Amino acid sequence: TRSGLGARRPTALYLAPTKALAADQDAALARLVGALEALQREAGTPAGSLRTVRAGTCDGDTPLPERDWVRAHADIVLTNPDFLHFSLLPGHERWTRLLRGLRYVVVDECHAYRGVLGAHVALVLRRLLRLARRLQRGPGPTVLCASATAAEPALTAARLIGVGADDVAAVTQDGAPAGERTLALWQPALRDPWMMQDPAPEATPGPAPEDDPSADPSARRSAVVEASELLVDLLGAGARSLVFVRSRRSAEAVAEHARRVLGRSFPELVGTVAAYRGGYLPEERRALEASLRAGRLRGLATTNALELGIDVSGLDAVLIAGWPGTRASLHQQAGRAGRAGDRGLAVLIASDNPLDAYLVHHPREVLATPEATVFDPSNPYVLAPHLCAAASESPLHQEDLALFGLPDDSLLAELEQRGALRRRPAGWFWNTHLPGRPQDLTSLRGEGPGPVAVVEAGTGAVVGTVDGAAAESTVHPGAVYIHQGRTFVVEELTQEAALVRARAAVGYRTRARSHSSVRILAERERLEWGSGVGWSFGSVEVTSQVTGYTRMALPGMEVVSSHTLDMPEHVLPTAAVWWTIPLEACREAGLEPQALPGALHAAEHASIGLLPLLATCDRWDIGGLSTQAHPQTGEPTVFIHDGHAGGAGFAERGFRAGPQWLAATLAAIEDCGCASGCPSCVQSPKCGNNNEPLDKAGAVVLLRLLLDAAP
Repeated sequence: TRSGLGARRPTALYLAPTKALAADQDAALARLVGALEALQREAGTPAGSLRTVRAGTCDGDTPLPERDWVRAHADIVLTNPDFLHFSLLPGHERWTRLLRGLRYVVVDECHAYRGVLGAHVALVLRRLLRLARRLQRGPGPTVLCASATAAEPALTAARLIGVGADDVAAVTQDGAPAGERTLALWQPALRDPWMMQDPAPEATPGPAPEDDPSADPSARRSAVVEASELLVDLLGAGARSLVFVRSRRSAEAVAEHARRVLGRSFPELVGTVAAYRGGYLPEERRALEASLRAGRLRGLATTNALELGIDVSGLDAVLIAGWPGTRASLHQQAGRAGRAGDRGLAVLIASDNPLDAYLVHHPREVLATPEATVFDPSNPYVLAPHLCAAASESPLHQEDLALFGLPDDSLLAELEQRGALRRRPAGWFWNTHLPGRPQDLTSLRGEGPGPVAVVEAGTGAVVGTVDGAAAESTVHPGAVYIHQGRTFVVEELTQEAALVRARAAVGYRTRARSHSSVRILAERERLEWGSGVGWSFGSVEVTSQVTGYTRMALPGMEVVSSHTLDMPEHVLPTAAVWWTIPLEACREAGLEPQALPGALHAAEHASIGLLPLLATCDRWDIGGLSTQAHPQTGEPTVFIHDGHAGGAGFAERGFRAGPQWLAATLAAIEDCGCASGCPSCVQSPKCGNNNEPLDKAGAVVLLRLLLDAAP
């Protein structure tokens, strides 16, 4: 409630990981405040004495006049970490009323902040708390972290806000009403090997993720196509349903394929199916959410944009096309079924990869306690730009070092030497003579180059965009690019655009080839296992380069030609776990030198596929390299590294849980019924060597050797 005249009004800040969740909570707050006002009126409170609370959403979609109102009047501000980083904190002078009165900070769905995003959000929160404490000249606001699925909640919250675990009180009793829910694990059937792709359409452009129906054919039916056909069956039975997929492209594909099948079997339901994903206009998203709540939409295919918290009651079933990355996400998505307290059905449909195949055969792993949230705020590549941003918001002092996890001022001294900061008697200041703002030195949700436009040569029309980091492997000169059923061939690639020309009939597809190498910079830890096996963790430098591409003839995808490319090298300083095995131990286990490259390569692929079981990542967050004789170790070596500069904590998690990780990897390979390797065990959709050589049987021998040597 509001305080009396002359007193500072208390304020609160609510942070959601998505705009949709913030908007949903804003609507819920409006209903709650309206009910409280009605109760006061019923009690006879005069209109002039009504106590009320004003709440408002403020994010990138909020028009400027509404932002001004929220800044001037709102007691509760609902926003997201991105708005804090780019707008509220750098413009904190205009938000003094909010910050001086800030009593509570609510961090909703805190388990969503993992990996590099988690490190960024942790540092944004520390910048926020530092400013609030200085303006209030006191201990600052109380932070409430909310999650229904966080493992080690006190530790996760403590690492987010920069305090000790003893300073956090964990409330773990679940009092939320929940109906009975059935969870089914579904593995799509094997399909005809001559069938090139499932009957699903091409959709939005970009590199095809492994759940995409347009990706290269695999041994089993696509999880996305399977989900779309199950959706049709559920809708025909009268069940309101959600389908969760891993990409925007797949969301559109599921909706389109389902509508096409419904047109033949249940034409009256065609208009009740839609897709919901990022990239839609705000008014489109709100309209879809309203239609779903009202029951006008019976089926919705969505990315994880609808995973977190939005109150949609009355759903009967949830289909999850592919492992969503973490047990926490699985519980969140499955929890949408039967949300009003009724019975619900959730179906996890396995994609054709090692982790999904392992999980459908080991259901106890699916139902185990959610993973610990992994993020590393001390990563200097993440921390340095936030220190610059903090210094621009208020000078950094010696007492701030502990808040940001700094053991000393060496990183600040390095930033001073590079000209980013200036040290004065009053502290470290941002160098205002530099161009731009320090907040623009980093992005919370992704680093690297921006999107590359795909431009049609004849017309200049933009066909679509691809992720800048993937451009060299997907739209290199000579690449075949498919968009909404149309086929193009790339003629030229620059940093900003790929020039393509439409081709009526292209009887082949292309796949990039790449080369990578790993240089060990520092071995931070090493464990000596039996049989001379070494198990290490440390800093490495990964150099990668797209070197060419192959053409594969349709329909059998036989390689018909190879072509070279002259692409630049890219160097990534990061963290890695690696293991070395003496050549003699391999020979004693029955692995001859000629079989070793394929065995190492297959074990590397499967290990990458299974690490997400232990770390809150997916296989696209990590990479690997295997070699029969690494120049620094002199022995057969397998590296698994984080895919982010400075590391993200995933490789270290693998290092800490080595035997458990290797045991799951071995089980995934042994459980697979294929003869010589497939996407469900040792093949990888991101392999730069076209999955050659691979030796499934050799990988089993190698992994058994490692497990026998483990402590």
